[in-house]
Amino acid sequence: MGRTNPTYRDALRAIEERWAEFRRALRRRDQPRFDRLFEYAREHADASGLLNHQNPLLPALLSIDLEQEARLDDHEERLEDLEAAVATSDDQEAAPPDANP
Repeated sequence: MGRTNPTYRDALRAIEERWAEFRRALRRRDQPRFDRLFEYAREHADASGLLNHQNPLLPALLSIDLEQEARLDDHEERLEDLEAAVATSDDQEAAPPDANP
């Protein structure tokens, strides 16, 4: 691969170019999100290239899904931390004040 056969990164670049008109048609606020999806796919290009799938879009979609799962995990962890902090704060407010000043 490389000289005679396109690499997975080349195939991914070609997919991105084919979707360029779609990207241009998106609202400005959605264009960075679209770009981020291809960043996610590039993050896993090494693994996708080893798969050597006949349809390079499928490993790209799975790579995007993996990155979004990681983001969801991060958000869930952050939410749990915030909920724990709120619960601790509520417990401290509900505790009776000390009789000793």
